[in-house]
Amino acid sequence: MTTVLYARVSTSDQTLDHQRTQAEAAGFTIDEVVADDGVSGITTRLAHRPQGRRLWDMLRKGDTLVVRWVDRLGRNYEDVSDTIREFMRRGVVIRTVINNMTFDGATKDPMQQAVRDALIGFMAALSQAQAEANKEAQTAGIAHAKANVLNYLGRKPSFTRQQLKAVHDMLEREEGASTIAAATGLSRQAVLRIKADPAGAERMLARWEAAEEARRQA
Repeated sequence: MTTVLYARVSTSDQTLDHQRTQAEAAGFTIDEVVADDGVSGITTRLAHRPQGRRLWDMLRKGDTLVVRWVDRLGRNYEDVSDTIREFMRRGVVIRTVINNMTFDGATKDPMQQAVRDALIGFMAALSQAQAEANKEAQTAGIAHAKANVLNYLGRKPSFTRQQLKAVHDMLEREEGASTIAAATGLSRQAVLRIKADPAGAERMLARWEAAEEARRQA
């Protein structure tokens, strides 16, 4: 009878050592650790992960699979529920570190089976709901960050790099604002703003150029 801890790390603030320490602190005696590092539970099913595949080969009837929480097995309702039920059919007991939950296929009592199966469905649905909530939060955070960037950049310049250079050249030749506007295609007001603050016009254009370049490379 072997107790295997399966750990999955998908972000920089998670660690494999922490998941093992948590399990041992909860009273589990771990015989072996199987871990996938940098693998998303949302996009990659357990059976498709490099180390997750090992579990199907190594776990035998009577073995115990320990996970910090069911979301380590997956973040999709069908994936999580199918995985737990398949392990139970093979005689593997699944236990969680958080809340010390046990999923065991050995019970033959129909009432206990019904409660167990309902709990599996609930836990699988909760894992997916948490993943979707995290995704929505990330999307909202990205939108907020973009809004802050736009606030920092201010209004987009009405002139291009070529137009700004032409305005500077013509101002040096002391040509009038109306003449410069006609030659460059800018409004007279835009020319006057550049004339009043040439350094500011340069900074504003440089910020937007940098932002555009970053968007192209993203």
